[in-house]
Amino acid sequence: MRTKSLLLAACLSFAPASAALAQTVTGSGVVPATAANSAGRAIGFAAEAPAGGALVIVMTDAVLPPLDGAPLTGAERQAVTAAIAAADYKGEAGSTLSLRGIGAHSRILLVGAGAAPSSLALAEAGGKAAQELANEAQPVTVAGAYGDAAAADVAYGFALGQYRFDRYKTVDRKAVPTGAVTLLGANPAAAKAAFDGRWQPLADGVRLSRDLANEPANIIYPESFVARVREAFAGVGGVSIEVLDEAAMRKLGMGTLVGVGQGSPRGSRLLLVRYRGGGASDSPLAFVGKGITFDSGGISLKPGAGMWDMKGDMSGAASAVGAVLSLAKSRAPVHVVGVAALAENMPDGNAQRPGDITRTMSGKTIEMLNSDAEGRLVLADANEYVAGAYKPRAIVNIATLTGAIVGALDDQYAGLFARDEKLAAALLAAGTASGEELWRMPLHKNYAEKIKSDIADIRNIAPSQGPGASIGAHVIGFFVDEATPWAHLDIAGVNQADKATPLVPKGMSGFGVRLLDELARSGA
Repeated sequence: MRTKSLLLAACLSFAPASAALAQTVTGSGVVPATAANSAGRAIGFAAEAPAGGALVIVMTDAVLPPLDGAPLTGAERQAVTAAIAAADYKGEAGSTLSLRGIGAHSRILLVGAGAAPSSLALAEAGGKAAQELANEAQPVTVAGAYGDAAAADVAYGFALGQYRFDRYKTVDRKAVPTGAVTLLGANPAAAKAAFDGRWQPLADGVRLSRDLANEPANIIYPESFVARVREAFAGVGGVSIEVLDEAAMRKLGMGTLVGVGQGSPRGSRLLLVRYRGGGASDSPLAFVGKGITFDSGGISLKPGAGMWDMKGDMSGAASAVGAVLSLAKSRAPVHVVGVAALAENMPDGNAQRPGDITRTMSGKTIEMLNSDAEGRLVLADANEYVAGAYKPRAIVNIATLTGAIVGALDDQYAGLFARDEKLAAALLAAGTASGEELWRMPLHKNYAEKIKSDIADIRNIAPSQGPGASIGAHVIGFFVDEATPWAHLDIAGVNQADKATPLVPKGMSGFGVRLLDELARSGA
């Protein structure tokens, strides 16, 4: 229903600025000839630093570490130590000190990780370094006060922090740095194995989510979303992909998902990506994401200001499949299914009207009072389908669902709604460990009274004011059997960043990939 921009703006028509964007047309969508975005600097590991370029030193206090393998002469060490003292630099988490003119280095950048840094703190130091050096063309060497294995954590942060999405810029586009980044350590083979086996796949999953959400709605719509996901999973073992088109969904009676998209010429889709690792349980953990590739509000049209932001109303679906990509590429011993409920919510003469009754595949009915409360409708059919076809041991919904959650939590937390205490505790722990934090919100039984309908099973909104985020969660939960552990994450306040943080450059955040990856690995 809402992403972070609560009062939404004029629907802008995206016109490619260059004939270099090949006109591969599906419906009215224009697909660029090259979809791949730059992955940034190549990341490697070594015991000795290559010559030249920039040097990053990860600090945990004010004392310059030994830096074995780093090309610093005695005189250069003295100069850096003097600069640390002059600046009263303490190596606190998130702090930086940039030095130039010392030796042959184009730049020496000190990045603080804080005392006894955690894996997440080291990753954030790496992300901070990547952003500080975004416009440095030279190769980068990273050394510092971390153990050999922790070099992989720093590299992971660098991979997340260097993300950029500017593929459509033809004027004033900043050059992509081509110089590699090399992390120093006594055992580079061990660091590389840790990075390649765990952290690079996770960075790939986050990148997939960010790319899908950053794309304009004339590029990513239900059909092209499916195509992009198929491309991302090509050659990845243990994966199966199922896609239901509109004809298949109508045959199954999935009226709520199809109904949301019936005002658009672009047909709706239900995408399910299943990964089963070795030794995993028979019952998967299901991540079910809202995938509204553009949300005009339908007949209940949104205000014009900021409507362009609604290209990101599929961030939940993007992160659901991104988490599965991470788990599959790292060959995690888990069984998961990522579900994307994909539709474009548009207001033409065939669009559903406020007051219409829609029916899910189970036969349950919804009085649709507001067509801009569409996320809960597509998730209703998606939840019922995955429950019947895949028999998951738990279902976690993830959606940019309500502006109300933004008013409650701003951009600091995603809202967590859960009926199962063990699942709620596992999600909260996964949020803390991954750095994608959640705040538990209420599912009071009295809120459910507000969505009772006189002519159908439920309404999709409360007809009078109330706790909007909790009411939205109640609507979604109505379509999940009480015996199934279920939780809902409202990510409307955190799916994009207005300003950069170490692991999240400005733009679509990919929120949820790291969290769901951690949840699956925790064995909850």
